[in-house]
Amino acid sequence: MSDTRISDSIIHQLPPEISNKIAAGEVIQRPASVVKELLDNAIDAGGDQVKILIQNAGRTLIQVSDNGCGMSKEDLPLCFERHATSKINTVDDLFKIRTLGFRGEAMASIASVSQVTVKTKRAGDENGWEFEVWGGEEREIKPTAIDNGTTIAVRNLFFNVPARRQFLKTDVTELRHILRTIQYTALANTDVAFFVEADGDIIYDLPVQDLKDRVTQIFGSSYKASLIEFGEETSYVKIHGFASDPKLAKKSRGEQFLFVNGRPFQHRYLTHVILSLYDAWTRNNEYPFYALFFDIDPSKVDVNVHPSKMEVKFEDERSVIQLARSVVNRALNKHFQVPNIQQDQDAFLSDDPSKGFDSGFSFNKPQSSGQSGGGFQIPSRINNRSSNIGGRGDEFGEKLYGGGSPQRPNYSEAENFEPAEDEQKKVTQEKGFWQLHNTYILTQTRTGLTVIDQHLAHKRIIFEKAINATEEALPSTQQLLFAQTLELSASDYTLLKELHSIIQRMGFSVQLLSGNTAMINGVPADIEIGNEEEVLISMLHQYQELGQKVKLEAREKLAIAFAAKAAIPRGKKLTEQEMEGLVDQLFACEQPYLDPLKKPTISYIPLDEIQSRFR
Repeated sequence: MSDTRISDSIIHQLPPEISNKIAAGEVIQRPASVVKELLDNAIDAGGDQVKILIQNAGRTLIQVSDNGCGMSKEDLPLCFERHATSKINTVDDLFKIRTLGFRGEAMASIASVSQVTVKTKRAGDENGWEFEVWGGEEREIKPTAIDNGTTIAVRNLFFNVPARRQFLKTDVTELRHILRTIQYTALANTDVAFFVEADGDIIYDLPVQDLKDRVTQIFGSSYKASLIEFGEETSYVKIHGFASDPKLAKKSRGEQFLFVNGRPFQHRYLTHVILSLYDAWTRNNEYPFYALFFDIDPSKVDVNVHPSKMEVKFEDERSVIQLARSVVNRALNKHFQVPNIQQDQDAFLSDDPSKGFDSGFSFNKPQSSGQSGGGFQIPSRINNRSSNIGGRGDEFGEKLYGGGSPQRPNYSEAENFEPAEDEQKKVTQEKGFWQLHNTYILTQTRTGLTVIDQHLAHKRIIFEKAINATEEALPSTQQLLFAQTLELSASDYTLLKELHSIIQRMGFSVQLLSGNTAMINGVPADIEIGNEEEVLISMLHQYQELGQKVKLEAREKLAIAFAAKAAIPRGKKLTEQEMEGLVDQLFACEQPYLDPLKKPTISYIPLDEIQSRFR
């Protein structure tokens, strides 16, 4: 009877090679996951120098070296066994974790999907040892010459799991994830020196330093004078760290860091609370830098709630969040002395452009003879027909002001735009243009009123000009009298490097230098001289934000990012000639009725609808 049960059994134990790959799917999601696990081990080893080498965004090589305690010959094969660890011995140890790694799954998971070579030596040993594990298959241990510490090289990640490899993102995206992982570790361990090299380029060379200097060296010298320090200590928790001035806020996330007992973690609600404190000083979708450190009794926080170890659970979560909010809010209020926000809002809607939002772009701004370049000029159809996009300004001008009908929109793409018949859309020149709240351009048609959003309309114009420029052999560029050197963060520099050829074709002249710096020698004609650094950085951040929302070609996303920065802002007062020139250029576009993200640029209000309001 028992034999029958055994033969009929459908449940069986998975072989180690399969179970390890399943575990790897939970722990090793991308190259950055490998970097995190290796850095955790390097820090736990107690060294004060860590070197990281990356090739092909981690696909080809991830190598982490430390000068820590090293391992014995007997430890080497054990470190690749699942649930083998030197960091916990009893159940009670789980509730007082002080180390970064402790599960004993990382090395087994990594080795099951890559080719791993470990070289290690303890301080008292005569020689070191080398051990290889390829795809979970162990090879012989042999002596080797190596300095004290451990070097782990992970090659050809996911070589035996091609389905996982093909789902990796572009090199720049994967490298950005790696750099963020390194940033977490470097911020939490300022008593450790880090050297980071990617494809032969030195990304970071960080000595042992205090937290403020570490932040400045990682994210740029502009942060040094703009960091707001905060700190508070209670009997339950100690909180300290830095936040940035809102002027350094970026359009994309990535510079918000939370730590508990030196361990990075993520907490959606706490992040929301901290960001909400900046609402009075930032616009929508802007994200300031902050690094918030919690020191708390390990028994009061559970770090063993997720395989990636990025989530934690506080025993008294409400008190921790309330204290964090109070500490950061007090530091911000002290820094800004609580300004009059209403006054700033009134300035935004002021008729005086000098009191409103300064985008860095000017329109027909008078210049001295000593200046070169100048602001973006909106040409009038009266005095500058040749500047219309595509050379079709005369044709569309006639349709707009005279005997033809402008191009009809694609109604399926503009849900709320319901234009009247061709005859109803003809614009007369009798009454000219008006501006409503320095945001909308109004002009009457023969049978109604046309309302144009000046910001969205200009985005369409700039977008098409940028796209057309990428197709030209010699894009239009205004050379700077003095080249500008731009210091970037490592992730921004990596992105600039990937997009460099497209940016050049759009009219920028940018030279890539060493040390995460670039030199701007020229810019497109749409940019006001003196604002080129802000424009380029803003483009990179807008591009990152778009990458998470829309699926477009790189040049299209970059053109949208450029247009968003270069377009006339809402709240900018325009002359009638400027409004006329803007409308001319809009109807010279391929798709004048939609901005690059498919938002309607024009709304038509029939005269019948207006009349009905007075009955």
